[in-house]
Amino acid sequence: MDTEPKEVVGPLDGKFEFKKNKDGTLNKQAVICTLCKKEFSFHRSTSSLKYHINAKHAFVGSSSSGARPGGLVQTTLTEGRALSKSISENLTQKIAKWIAKDCRPINIVEDKGLAEVLQVASRDAFYKPPSRGTVMTKIHDLYKTEKKKKEEDLAVADYVALTGDHWTSVSNNNYLGVTAHHITKKWELKSFALTTMKTEERHFAEACAEQFLTVARKWEIEGKVTTIGTDSARNMIAAARLLTFEHMPCIAHILQRSITVSLSDSGFVHALSKSRKIVGHFKHSPANTAELQAQQAALGQKQEPLVQDVPTRWNSTVDMVKRLNRNQAAIKATLDQQQHKLIMLTPPDWDKLQRLETLLEPCRYVTEILGGEAYVSCSVVLPALCHLRRVMEVSDEDPAYVVRFKTAFKEDLASRQEKTNNTWLKLATALDPRFKDLKTLPKSEREEVWTTLGGMLHEQSPRRSPQTSEDGPPKKKMSLLLQMCSDSDSDEEVQPGRDIHRYRAEPCISMEDCPLQWWSAHSGAHDKLALLARKYLATPASTVPCERLFSVAGHIVQKKRSALLSENVSQLVCLSNWLKEE
Repeated sequence: MDTEPKEVVGPLDGKFEFKKNKDGTLNKQAVICTLCKKEFSFHRSTSSLKYHINAKHAFVGSSSSGARPGGLVQTTLTEGRALSKSISENLTQKIAKWIAKDCRPINIVEDKGLAEVLQVASRDAFYKPPSRGTVMTKIHDLYKTEKKKKEEDLAVADYVALTGDHWTSVSNNNYLGVTAHHITKKWELKSFALTTMKTEERHFAEACAEQFLTVARKWEIEGKVTTIGTDSARNMIAAARLLTFEHMPCIAHILQRSITVSLSDSGFVHALSKSRKIVGHFKHSPANTAELQAQQAALGQKQEPLVQDVPTRWNSTVDMVKRLNRNQAAIKATLDQQQHKLIMLTPPDWDKLQRLETLLEPCRYVTEILGGEAYVSCSVVLPALCHLRRVMEVSDEDPAYVVRFKTAFKEDLASRQEKTNNTWLKLATALDPRFKDLKTLPKSEREEVWTTLGGMLHEQSPRRSPQTSEDGPPKKKMSLLLQMCSDSDSDEEVQPGRDIHRYRAEPCISMEDCPLQWWSAHSGAHDKLALLARKYLATPASTVPCERLFSVAGHIVQKKRSALLSENVSQLVCLSNWLKEE
């Protein structure tokens, strides 16, 4: 056996060797592939040899480095085993759900970082992220599935309340957002989006009314809608008159409007003007903000930025005033060290800001309560407004500018409250076991509320029919005659009064208790009133649910996504709302 070493080709070390002649010498003009024993001509160039390795032996690498022959790195198509079809499909579905739920852009599936995260999460298995088209297909399918669930919920609902408002996107497109609210058979309050539909017409009353009807018909709830909540814009009020539904103006809008009107004609104007300029001095300069934070740290206070009030942002004025009062010492120390042209707040101005915070804090509290959609809010309106009237009572210690503010606030709020749906609010308050004593109403109006409820119960009571077949047996005819001659009709007339009396005899529950839980436990004893409670307690007190819907839409329709189709916008907004509910 020949043990003489065979000379190999240097650049392709280990993959080729020179051909050996019969006499034992090496033929340096011919080489043999050590992998397939194929012979090649060799004239000092290795290009053809590299091509052979890449074409015929692409997956054969060096045992030491894993590199391909010729120093080339082999691209790995799959690392380890591939995920099963069911797992891969489930993962794709979860990605689509994540994008819809958290308002992520669709092209996020093309990010290399996401692919690396998924590769690490799948360990040794290989998973390729879905394409944008696949994700949109999954989102459309998910929308159909979730919409069907909402349709089933609305199909079994007795009454449905709506809220609606218009919104303009960054691409200058108009959208109408509509939300639905109802109480289930298990006495659970459900609130969810119905649509964010693009509108082309001008917002005239007739067009707005037709848009609301279109949404109701599309979801097949036109005969179940009880109220529609909107802001107090003139076109919305006029549109509500054209509809058969009860109109519920947004109480939060009304309250904020009363605050704005009262502040514009009070002694707080100059103090607020100075405050806005001071806040702007720090907000518009990172250097000034850094100096303020240094003073806050030196005084042992929390390092927090100042807040500028915005006319269209609720409670922003009280937020600005509270932040200024809390950082008064730090603001003074910072401005004393700077050269500026600001008009400083005087001690009387700071005293006004302290009083203004005290005046506006109850309004902030009421606004936040009325803006909830996960609990009953309609029945809280009258007690909340009654609380504000008591807070705004003038006292002997109040200075003239506070008296002027309180007087203007009470008068403006009272005039606006007269234009709300007070009848609906009174009935909702009476059907809430927390406020059914109606102490928030004048004594002269309380019995009228119970009389109205009694009339509704009387309309619900089934009347007995006096007709019968002439061929019936004599005993049945006699029984029918006795019934007609008895006082059963008067009993039916008295029965609604008895139902009301039994309900009024029930003790009021605590303010912290849930009225729906009370009705769940007592609906059997007050079955007729329970049906009315489902109707009146489902109505929200404000249009905040629509405002939240537009906040979600603002995250979806961004500058980089302004070309989204209106159908995709509606589906993404609704899906985000529905999936977060889960």
